Amino acid sequence: MIDIKPVLFIIGVLLALLGAAMLVPAAFDALAGHADWAVFVVSSLVTVFAGVSLVLTTRTAHPTSLGLRHAFLTTTMSWTGVAAFAALPLMFASPDITYAGAFFEAMSGLTTTGSTVLSGLDTAPPGILVWRGMLHWLGGIGIIVTSVAIMPMLRIGGMQLFRTESSDNSEKIVPRAAQLASAFGRIYLVMTIACMVLLWSAGMTGFEALVHAMSTVSTGGFSTSDASIGHFDSPLIEMIVVVFMIGGALPFALYIRALTQNHDALWRDAQVRAFLAGIAIWTAALSLWLVLGQDVEPLQAVRMSLFNVVSVITTTGFATADYNLWGTFPFAVFFWLILVGGCTGSTSGGIKIFRFVILVTTARRHLHQLIHPNAVIVPTYNRRPVPEAILLSVLSFVTVFFAVFVILSIVVASLGVDFITAATAVSQALANVGPGLGPIIGPAGNYSTMSDPVLAVLAFAMLLGRLELFTVLVLFTRAYWRA
Repeated sequence: MIDIKPVLFIIGVLLALLGAAMLVPAAFDALAGHADWAVFVVSSLVTVFAGVSLVLTTRTAHPTSLGLRHAFLTTTMSWTGVAAFAALPLMFASPDITYAGAFFEAMSGLTTTGSTVLSGLDTAPPGILVWRGMLHWLGGIGIIVTSVAIMPMLRIGGMQLFRTESSDNSEKIVPRAAQLASAFGRIYLVMTIACMVLLWSAGMTGFEALVHAMSTVSTGGFSTSDASIGHFDSPLIEMIVVVFMIGGALPFALYIRALTQNHDALWRDAQVRAFLAGIAIWTAALSLWLVLGQDVEPLQAVRMSLFNVVSVITTTGFATADYNLWGTFPFAVFFWLILVGGCTGSTSGGIKIFRFVILVTTARRHLHQLIHPNAVIVPTYNRRPVPEAILLSVLSFVTVFFAVFVILSIVVASLGVDFITAATAVSQALANVGPGLGPIIGPAGNYSTMSDPVLAVLAFAMLLGRLELFTVLVLFTRAYWRA
């Protein structure tokens, strides 16, 4: 039987830190004279008490010696446990939502999904708005470190490809996971500060700039207004947000490499080129559609298309327009972009660009071998051969992703949601995007009308998508728990 004491020790440390973080929104509410400061203080005390209790009762454990099986359990339980306690101030400060709704909101924040059950954000107390932004920010740096330091070790969905690259002594970015976290944290913080300063100078208040900077760099999507970025109606603000959404969706490991070794490391990466090309192609296609089919002025069409394409493909979920009203072609495009996602090793979700690059490479190899059966064709990624084990891992991931999508869509539909809404809700949850498609959960709506069972299923889908499916699903197998 697996020893869970080291796992509980780590969760205890994380809860203690989370409880301390709750004092930040408490301070914002206290300075604004809002009574919700007490909610955050009480939630902080409860969370810190739970965390310290776990640490004290498991202090003899040795988390530095965690094995592979511990890594699966630690990753899943950490994200679930943190979301469970992060939901407390959301529930007590918002009497209109249940704990299921608060847990959904907290999981949405930590997984940088951006779906919400809250409305009336324009008049919401500052503590809640800051807390939502902080959940995005903490979840964003958490998934960067997880995807680079843990996922390759777990050999999930082809992520071991990046372990292969980083294990080459000549190309090691930094020697230890702790150093990775520190290096990524510095870049992440600098990007956040730069985004905040630029948004502030572009017309947002300092408070709005802070919350949106945390949501933008983390590619999360929580806003201070029900109308999202469309509330500001500013081309300058939109372009700043576009730049930092793209920045958050690029591999953070390549930022370090570009700063320390190869200055063109970002551009030389296959998934980065594919990602930027996808943005350009779909922005041009939708702009043309709006000009010819919707009589939108060309510059306005480009502005609307670029922002919303970047928002969806980076899985941020900000909106400046209700693209459900653009017609059937944009509906299909955005549904596809919801699934694609950004680059691996970034804050964005989705299937990830690198998997599509490998799938295309594999398909091309198969076509060539149909014509030349005796040819030896080795698939490559970034001019390096891709082992068969990684090809199989990528194919398995994509297959399971769509299988889970179908199953959960049926489950949500069986709970009383129409199938189109159910399918788009599950797709955005698995891809960690935020808004779905359709009149209920589209960019002009939210999830407040969903029942508690539906919110629970979607919160589980967010966790599955954020942790690359297999990290969670493996815990449901008998083999994992067998001694």
